[in-house]
Amino acid sequence: MLKNIAVLFCMIMAAGTVQAKELTNRLGVGVKSNASIGIAELAAVYYPVSELAVVGGLGIDTEKDNSKFTANAGVRRIVFKEDNLNFYMGGALGLVNLETGGNKESGFEINALFGAEFFLPGLENLGFTFEGGVGVVSLDDVRFKTIGNGPFSAGIVFYF
Repeated sequence: MLKNIAVLFCMIMAAGTVQAKELTNRLGVGVKSNASIGIAELAAVYYPVSELAVVGGLGIDTEKDNSKFTANAGVRRIVFKEDNLNFYMGGALGLVNLETGGNKESGFEINALFGAEFFLPGLENLGFTFEGGVGVVSLDDVRFKTIGNGPFSAGIVFYF
């Protein structure tokens, strides 16, 4: 089963694309959410080429005895392009630190994602994303999770 999923993922990543919104050499900044520890992040997206993006996020909350920190980076590949929507697949790796009641836990997070970024006509520089997928979070314990973020929790990015 896992082998079939890996083969399907490779086939999708190698698929051709059609002409759509051009994001090459564009930098986007905005916000997104890290659902594993429940913190908002400042986000950055950069497209060095038309189909690949480098993404990252940073979230900090220094509340006494309940602090949170996350820093992550990843890559996404656009699989399907339409006039106002890009469907992508990718992954992210991050560091996570969580303190609850004075008990500090540090670990990592790995996510395999699919998602879409859509643009409203007339607002071509503003992208709204939604994502889904699976992930592994290692804090005190290792846990597996499914991911499902809507347009306002997954991200809003302005492209320069």
